[in-house]
Amino acid sequence: MEKRKMPFALPILLLFAIFSLLHGCGMVETNTPKIKDLEYEILEEKDIPGELLDAMEEKKEAGFKLTYADKESLYIAMGYGLQETGGYSISVNECYLTKNAIYFDTTLIGPVKGEKLNQVKTYPYIVVRMEYLDKSVVFE
Repeated sequence: MEKRKMPFALPILLLFAIFSLLHGCGMVETNTPKIKDLEYEILEEKDIPGELLDAMEEKKEAGFKLTYADKESLYIAMGYGLQETGGYSISVNECYLTKNAIYFDTTLIGPVKGEKLNQVKTYPYIVVRMEYLDKSVVFE
């Protein structure tokens, strides 16, 4: 039985096909420029819509990143899950609009050293309300 040799052009064609497929691969800059900082209001529990409060309650143990919208407003909620003591606060570092999304960045601030703490479990969260925008929210 005679062995057939692979044509010389076949390996070249295979390499060409592989390079063509990989040509579109690469790193893309995902940082889109900030269009503007967004105005928002930090809400007290009594001002949070009931449906959003219910969703927060279900997820409070592990923490959450939620959004909720009605006809006029967009609500962004960030919860940090179970903490063994009180004395926590949350700061909003940034809340801004890009071409593609709203970026929302917060920090959980722990109790101050030496502060007398309530030894009770807490679930720190923050909810902000802003004008409704039809954009996805990126939690940073």
